[in-house]
Amino acid sequence: MNVLYAELIKLKNANIVWLSFIAFGLAPVMGAVFILIMRDPDALANAGALSLKIEAMGIKPDWNAYLGILTQAIGVGGVLVFGFVASWIFGREYTDGTVKDLLSLPSSRSSILNAKFIIYIFWCVGLCISNLLTGLILGYFLQFPSLNMTETLNHLAIYFNTAFLTIIIGTPIAFFALRGKGYMGALGFVALTLVIAQIIGASGYGSFFPWAVPGLYSGISQEYKASLNAFSYGIVFLTGLIGYIATIFYWRYADQQ
Repeated sequence: MNVLYAELIKLKNANIVWLSFIAFGLAPVMGAVFILIMRDPDALANAGALSLKIEAMGIKPDWNAYLGILTQAIGVGGVLVFGFVASWIFGREYTDGTVKDLLSLPSSRSSILNAKFIIYIFWCVGLCISNLLTGLILGYFLQFPSLNMTETLNHLAIYFNTAFLTIIIGTPIAFFALRGKGYMGALGFVALTLVIAQIIGASGYGSFFPWAVPGLYSGISQEYKASLNAFSYGIVFLTGLIGYIATIFYWRYADQQ
């Protein structure tokens, strides 16, 4: 609890927290702009390739489309933003030169990392809830037709399940932040996984790549989402578990000189 309290104090004085909420909050705003364009025939006609994509996807300016956009933002953009969060939480001690002070605390190395993982989870969940609330407020002003309770619960289930999957695959980033002794190695790993996820996802094999699974589950492609199976979700959980164990094991026995 003492280590967790120390981590909370760091967050309290870190501007990066609010910047992450602002950056991630662009998703519901851009989604609202996207819906407004769809509602305006003249704007849609001038949208070029965007209008063709909208017609091909058969998207309608309603809650189903808007909540789908918010969910896809979690499944795709969340890999980047959550990865940045993990990189900062686990890499900042090296960048700020405070890792030796952290290790001198009367707490085990495992408890220090567990506190950081707890902060990572709550930070990411906070980002998801913030985006959802922002989306609901913007949706209210857009005056969408009301959804029934079944549709609403279904959308919320998909939204938070997507967030859960995206958060899980962030644990290996903690390992790379510690192994690289800073942000750069971890952020490089995040960028690499994003590129590979896009390539593999487009090729139809995204169900076998853990960092592509959240995006596919979010509904970015209904055809590829249907390819997800127990193995797809199993590999996501396995990746998260391996990332956690590797992080704990490495920091427990690593030479911090």
